[in-house]
Amino acid sequence: MNTDHPIAIEGYASRFELSDQGGDVMRKGAFHTTLQKQKLSDVKMLWQHDPAHPIGKWLHIQEDSIGLFAKGLLYPGIAQGRQAIAMVQAGILDGLSIGFKTRRAQRNSKTGRRDVLAVDLWEISLVTFPLLPSARLTVVS
Repeated sequence: MNTDHPIAIEGYASRFELSDQGGDVMRKGAFHTTLQKQKLSDVKMLWQHDPAHPIGKWLHIQEDSIGLFAKGLLYPGIAQGRQAIAMVQAGILDGLSIGFKTRRAQRNSKTGRRDVLAVDLWEISLVTFPLLPSARLTVVS
């Protein structure tokens, strides 16, 4: 692929009803309010959750029946973006992870896990090791 132009990526940054490695389970509707009240441009695309390294921008984020789905562009004109593109295209990097503030949650007495019911979404990062192993991206173009 030509890396002179942005490449499009998409994937699930979070999936509902699955426990992540920290014991959190995102429940359907957890992202509804945050997606309604904030601008898309407020949700940053970061490298490994590092606010000093934005690598692109999200063009579309939605909550569906599976989880939090996002589409965005990685930019080669940004040094870390260029590295991300190379690693994504080589199949070395394919993890997604969310940065958020919990607004409402409750402890599940049966599982001991935390059911997350509402969040403020801050960012979606490309990561080496996603806390939710099934949070993965694919290259669209």
